[in-house]
Parts: sequence; C-alpha cells; structure tokens
Amino acid sequence: MDQVKPLMPGQLSRHCDVGEFSFETTAELEDISEIIGQVRAVDAAQFGIGMRRDGYNLYVMGPSGSGKHTMVRQLLDQRVAGEESPFDWCYAHNFSQPHKPRVIRLSAGRGAKLCRDMQQLVDELSATIPTVFEGEEYRHRLAEINNEFGERQAKAFNEVGDAANKHGIVLLGTPNGFSFAPAKDGEVVSPEEFAKLSPEEQQKIESDTVMLQEMLEKVVHQVPRWRRERMQRVRRLNEEAVLFAVGHLIESLRQEYADSQVVKTYLDEVQQNIIESLDDFRQPKEDQSNPAALLGVSETTDLSRFRINLLVDHGQCQGTPIIDEDHPTYQNLIGRVEYLSQLGTLVTNFTQIKPGALHLANGGYLLLDALKLLTQPFSWEALKRALSKREIRIESLGQMYSLVSTVSLEPEPIPLDVKVVVFGDRLLYYLLANHDPEFSELFKVCADFEDEVPRSADNHLLYARLIATLARRDQLRPFDRQAVARTIEHCARRAEDAEKLSTHMESLADLVREADFWAGASARAAVSGEDVERAIQAQIHRADRLRERGHEAILRGTLQIETSGSTVGQINGLAVFQLGQFAFGQPARITAATRLGSGVLIDIQREVKLGGAIHSKGVLILSSFLAARYSREQPLSLSASLVFEQTYGMVEGDSASLAELCALLSSLAGVPIRQSLAVTGSVDQFGRVQAIGAVNEKIEGFFEICSRRGLGAEQGVIIPASNVAHLMLRRDVIAAAQAGSFYIYPVRTVDQALALLTGVNAGEPDDAGVFPENSLNRLVADRLQNLAEIRRRYGKDGVSGGKDSDDKSPQAQNSAGTGHLAP
Repeated sequence: MDQVKPLMPGQLSRHCDVGEFSFETTAELEDISEIIGQVRAVDAAQFGIGMRRDGYNLYVMGPSGSGKHTMVRQLLDQRVAGEESPFDWCYAHNFSQPHKPRVIRLSAGRGAKLCRDMQQLVDELSATIPTVFEGEEYRHRLAEINNEFGERQAKAFNEVGDAANKHGIVLLGTPNGFSFAPAKDGEVVSPEEFAKLSPEEQQKIESDTVMLQEMLEKVVHQVPRWRRERMQRVRRLNEEAVLFAVGHLIESLRQEYADSQVVKTYLDEVQQNIIESLDDFRQPKEDQSNPAALLGVSETTDLSRFRINLLVDHGQCQGTPIIDEDHPTYQNLIGRVEYLSQLGTLVTNFTQIKPGALHLANGGYLLLDALKLLTQPFSWEALKRALSKREIRIESLGQMYSLVSTVSLEPEPIPLDVKVVVFGDRLLYYLLANHDPEFSELFKVCADFEDEVPRSADNHLLYARLIATLARRDQLRPFDRQAVARTIEHCARRAEDAEKLSTHMESLADLVREADFWAGASARAAVSGEDVERAIQAQIHRADRLRERGHEAILRGTLQIETSGSTVGQINGLAVFQLGQFAFGQPARITAATRLGSGVLIDIQREVKLGGAIHSKGVLILSSFLAARYSREQPLSLSASLVFEQTYGMVEGDSASLAELCALLSSLAGVPIRQSLAVTGSVDQFGRVQAIGAVNEKIEGFFEICSRRGLGAEQGVIIPASNVAHLMLRRDVIAAAQAGSFYIYPVRTVDQALALLTGVNAGEPDDAGVFPENSLNRLVADRLQNLAEIRRRYGKDGVSGGKDSDDKSPQAQNSAGTGHLAP
C-alpha cells in the first residue's frame, strides 16, 4: 500500500491571483447590472413575471440574504416602466341596498376626479338648494299652488253654505268639523224656538239638513284628493326647482363619464335620491362638533352618501404598481371596514372601507415573504381564495366566525388581476408543494437561487465589479486589488469549496461595509487586503466567546484531549458547532471498548438518546463493515461500545464514523493510535472514506489546540481525499504546514487512515482472503478468530456466552440468535 503523503501548502487553499486584475482600485470599474451565476433563477423569474395566465404566480426560493428580493425587484422595475397604469377603484353608496356598497372602476386618475366632482356636487347642493327654496320665484309659484287649492276648497264649502241658506239653514264651522243649524233672519234658531215650530216645519228642516249633509260629505271626501293633488304639484315644483338648480351639474357629470355605464347609473340614482330627500338639504346643518358628522357616518342628515370612497388611486402612478407588503395580516391583505363609536354603538358606512395590499397591487405585482404570510392567521387561506376566485371580497373575520353581532357591510367584490411573488426558503416550498394541493395550482413557477457559482477569472472580475457597485451605492471607499482578492477568497471559504464562490450577497455587503470602516480607522483612501482581513477577524471575534470557552476547557484539562503520545482504542475526532452564522470546530475524544460477545456494536450516544439518526446510521455501517471484512464465514463474536467522551449534548452526523472505526479496530488489534492526529470523514460498508462538511473549521479547531500547546513535528489532521477541493484554510494553518509543524493527510480508505494513525501497515488480503502476517488487519482477524473460538468453547460447555447479560437493546436481541449458530 502506497504511503499517504501530506498535502503541499499550495493545496490547502486557493488564493486569488491579483495579477488577474488590470485595475488598481474598484473605482475604475463599471457598476454591475447582471445577477452573478443566477441564470436559471433569472430565466424562471422573467417567465413567471411575463406569463399573464391564471396560476402562474412566482415562488422565489433560496437562502435569506442571497439577493433574490433585489433581483426580482430589478426585473419588475425594468418591466413596469413601459406598462400602462391600472384602473382606479372606488366604492359608492348603493341606494337600493345600503349594506352592499357598489364598486366603480375607472381609468387611472379618473377615480380621484370623480371623487372631487361628487364632493363639489355635494357642496353645491348644500349651498344651492336652500337658496332655490328661499327664492322669490319659488315662493310665488308655491303660493299660487296653495291659493289655487285654497280657493277650490273654499268655493266648495261656500256652495254648500249657499244651498243651506236657501233652505233657512246655516253651515257652522266647529273644532270638530262642520255642522248645520236652522236659522231665522240670519240668526241660529235655539232649541226652544225649534221646539215651538210645527211638526211640518221641523220635518222639512230635518229633510233639508239630510240633503245638505250629503252635499257636505261629498265636499269633505274631495278634500284629501285635492290635498294629494296639491302635494304632487308641490313635488313637481320642487323637482323642477332642484333640476333647474343642479340638473345641469349632474348632466355635465353624465357627459364627463359617458364611457362608464356604472357611473351613469349611479348618477341617475343620485339625482333621484336628491329629489326624494330634499329635506336633508333644506334643514339646518348638523353640529360639526359631532365626530360622527365629521366622518360622515351620522344616522341623521348624512350627505356623505353622495360622496365617493376612492379606494385605489393610480393617478400619480408611473406604470403598474409594485407593492411589497412587509406585514401581511388578513386585513392588510384583503382590506377592512372600520367602525366609529357613536353613542355607545358601532356605526359605519361605505366611506369607512379601507384597501388591502391586493387592492393596491391589483393590475400589478404583490411581493410577500412566505414565512410572514404563513405565520399570520387566515392570511394564506385568504390569499389563495382571492387568487382562485380572481376577486377581492372584503369580509370581516368577526362576522365570518360569528364573533361579533355588529351589522357590517358587504362591499361588492373587486375583480383581481395581480401577479404574486412569494419569497421563501426551500423547505417551505417543498412543504407547501407536498401538503397543500392548491399551492401547485396557484404557484406554477419556481425560481430557485443558486447558493454558489463556479470560481473562474471571469467570475472574479464580476465579483470585483459587484464590490465596486456596493461601494458606490453605499458611498464607501474603493477596494484595491489585494482587498478584492481577499474578499473573493472569503467568499470561497463561505461556499466551503475552493472551486466555488458564495452568492450570499448580504454577508458580502456586510464585509464590504466593515472593511471600509477599518480602512477609515486607519485613515486609508482605499480599502486594503489588511482591512478586509481585519474585518473578517473582527466578525469572528464578536461571535467566538463559546469557542474560546471550549478551547480553554481543553487547555486546562477539563475536557481531556491528548495531542501527543499513543493510546489503544482512543482517537481524536472532530466536531463542528453552528451558532447562528458562526461555525467552529473542536476536537472530541472518541473511545472504543471490545470484548467477547454476540456481534453487538453499542452506540452509547444512541442508547441514551444523545445521538441523531444519521450518527446511528454511521455506527450501523461500522458493524456491517466488521462482519463483511472479518467474519464472512463465522459469527462475529464480540461486543463493542463506542462513545464520545465528555459530551453532554446531541451528536449528529456521520463525519466521525471513520474515527470510530479506527478506534474500534485499534481496540481489537491492541495497537495504539497516535494522539497527535485528529480524524474526520465518513465510511461506507467497504471501508471507503467519504466527504464531510465543514472540513476547514474542523482542521482549524484541532490546529488551535495544538498551536496553543506548542506545535511539534507530528500534529495533523486526516481528512477524506474528496474534501481536498474544499480546503480554504487560514493563513496561519498554511504557514504551519509550510514550516513542517502541521500536516493534512488525504485518505481514500480506512486502511490508509489506520496506517497513518498506528504506523502499522493495514495489509491487503491475498486470493484466499488471508491478510499478511503482522499487518493490522491480520491482528484484528486473529483477535476475532480467537473470540469466536472462546465463544465456541462456551457453547460446547453449555454456557451461554453469545449474549451480554446486561445488553437489553433490540439490536442485541436481534443479533443474539446469530451467536448460537454452529460454526
């Protein structure tokens, strides 16, 4: 087996060559207008924005801070500039059904004009109508009508009176009406005198009275009809007066809005209602100190019914609207009806209808954050309902769920034509796609942002232009070539790949701003590489308190980590801790113990529920590896346990499985492991070493401990060979490797790792499957053979040695049967 050589210093990081740049500072570079490395996402976003069909709303997914919101906003700004402004939307009083305000749609800018025109109409009505009714002409014509009907009534009663006089009877007016009485020489005959008359005279008077009574009844029955005729005449007079005063105003409005049938119908209803409610204009105005009167929700003389509630005004809008709703509550999305407390009662009318984000974005684009939308009660369902029905229906949640008994309005729904763009992470997208059947129907386009882009000279220059753009936008100092190169290297480090660059724009912008701050502190005209490095170290220093406490515990011996000597069954694994945006590595002591048993490999972390599923999977792979390599034709007669010593939290991931396997084989072979080396990597069932994450942080975590204790000539880290392309190590680590005091070993198999850790050749099996003498694999195979012989002897003696008496795990129980098979 070829000996694994440590990596050369040039392989530990890929530096950005400043010779690639022809500029001195970024002040010489043009601003960047393109989105770096997001061709797929940009194409999807442009398609989603341009596709004006039902359901083609856009979900933009990617990590927070990747610049997806900025990119979509740029695309929208480019598109909306040439688009026509959408309609204005208004609500008006519904005279036939006041609780259902009617909606009016007008071209951009005309909604505000209608609102002003109707307000002017109300003002002129309030001033003109009282003047008309107080005018001389109206009074004269009203007097003529009253005199005409008064004369008609008087004439009728006079005729009855004259007929009565001819018969010696007079018509008397009383508080209770009219009555007849006999008279003589113009004087009413008293009852005593009437009694002295002859019976014939009395009979004649009574018969004449009956006849006159019939005449009077006919006249009295005519009086209500005459009164109605009078009222109709007065009403026609009032209509003529009103139409003469304001008819030309309404007619001019009809002509102004002749293209809108809805407005013409509304104006007809307004005119009719004005005529029917003249008293509202003739009566004195309300006390303006009443807040209800000021807001137009009074239940008495309410002229606000003739006004217009301008819900959405696009008169000043250039192109289609782009609404970014940062707080998408139900009411902020759909709109609401507000109330005013009046004398202990909540009252409202159509003027209290307020728009939501969907109203404001109607005809344009609405931008929403997925997490904020989903965490607001009822908002997600309301949005889906509006998009499915293609209408905005303002509904009160209290009315919807019968939580309040206040009478509310039912505004006419507004047709909806909007493109919704939702920003969120990938997890939310896949959850919605899997669990909400309507999601895929309403959001058919997904723009998926790349987390990283390939590292090349062209992309280096694009990043330099991006830095120049950020600096100019925020009025920062220009970056020199060394500063740009160091920033690009840091982007590669964030991508955890020497061949990639992170597209996380927020962290890049933060670094640019902070480097400018340190350049200012050093009184530099341009940001240098030292300023960028200082900004990076300052970011780390602000977040590394817990890392320092962990390293302090190791250096003081509280956490036992050995960096020299050799120990059987003990190895330095490497763990990574993620605290917010800061990740750091730290060595962890892993130990393995083996003994006679039934092939059970106990993962102590899992047994105490401190191990995750992926970690448990890695341990199970170790068990399979042992059985496949060393016990193909006999039972695996050992019991082993693995544990992360002095860990008191959850352990997850399989990146320690190579270290665990090496510790286990060391315990079986009795060969000590060098404690000057730390190991990271996962393994498969064939012993091949696989890549892991956070390789840079893990290496630097062990380097920190070794460096503080004093570097020798033996310390180093074993990593998977497939992780070499991901190395972007700190400069102090590279310097130590160059000085020969710290090494990075890339391995492809567990045998290579064992040879480095133990100094003993692992050994390759011959055609018969036998390992060479004194090889580590031979030592392991011999130990397992010996354990199998011991177990076989126990079985012949009738002693159960195939199962640990204290092992109650399902894994142990499932393996116990195998231990009793005959060899």
